[in-house]
Amino acid sequence: MVLAGGVGSRFWPLSTPARPKQLLPLVSDAPLLTETITRLSPSVSPERTLVLTSASLVPAIAAAVPAIPREHILAEPKPAGTAAALAWGALEVARRSGSPDTVMISVHADWAVDDADGFRAALEKAAAVAQSAHRLVTVGVVPTRAETGFGYIRPGHATGDGVSCVDRFVEKPDAVRAQQLIDEGCLWNSGIFVWRAGDFLSEIRRVTPEVAPALERASSIEAFFAAVTPISVDQGVLERSDRVSVIPGDFGWDDVGTWASLHRVRGRDAAGNATRGAVHLRDAEGNVVHAEGSTVVLYGVHDLVVVARDGLVMVTTRERSADLKTLLDTLPAETRDRG
Repeated sequence: MVLAGGVGSRFWPLSTPARPKQLLPLVSDAPLLTETITRLSPSVSPERTLVLTSASLVPAIAAAVPAIPREHILAEPKPAGTAAALAWGALEVARRSGSPDTVMISVHADWAVDDADGFRAALEKAAAVAQSAHRLVTVGVVPTRAETGFGYIRPGHATGDGVSCVDRFVEKPDAVRAQQLIDEGCLWNSGIFVWRAGDFLSEIRRVTPEVAPALERASSIEAFFAAVTPISVDQGVLERSDRVSVIPGDFGWDDVGTWASLHRVRGRDAAGNATRGAVHLRDAEGNVVHAEGSTVVLYGVHDLVVVARDGLVMVTTRERSADLKTLLDTLPAETRDRG
């Protein structure tokens, strides 16, 4: 199941309600969602892949990934948190496969992965653990930096073959605490989840009162989502469950969450600039530049984010690029919603 909802406002002005982040070619020449489906397909065919998105995006997603059967693109009536999204996904997996024992893999549509083979190997190992041990399994990414934008997982008791029970989940830390967590052997909480559909639904019924009652109103996706209280799967299920295991993954994973993240996942020139489009640089270092339908020239500057699209130019710093919501809240609608 691929979660592909949301607009991705942190990629404004390129990402808009009409062109959300997951449909943009931010890492390579292919949209992020297309990359995700391609990355999965050697292990999970498009015919066994579900995409959950908002109703307004169904036509665009169908066009972006024609290999996915149209009936496998599920329209979420309203945003209700990842616990509800994955619960509905588990119901659909069990229904469509004919068995609650079917293993379900959940990924997001907006990741960058360097080693696709290693990624799939981790998923397959997690699936084997979920199938044999009846556990909810997550793949914790081996950290490469003291990242404050991710949550962390503390592995607990080892159960063999690199698998551990989860001791606890840690919310996004400050920089000092992030380094401490890494030194203690914690892993990034990637959001990669693998479980048997029925095992996950059992845990929803056991520990997630925000969603459990809706399982009895699952005659339609509209009825189900109308009955849930929004909550994330981390808070609503995983942090409350004693049936969660983690395996480490080291395959060049990163979350494509802000313009600054493109400095990590895109190719860079000798001066550390990550660019796309018609860009000319002189004495410029560490910049992220995306030019679409425009030419951008930078001279004597560093660590900027510059996005030019159809006559609209946004300039900020890499450091401030994670906080674009503050900017968008102050812009006139005719500027903010261009797209």
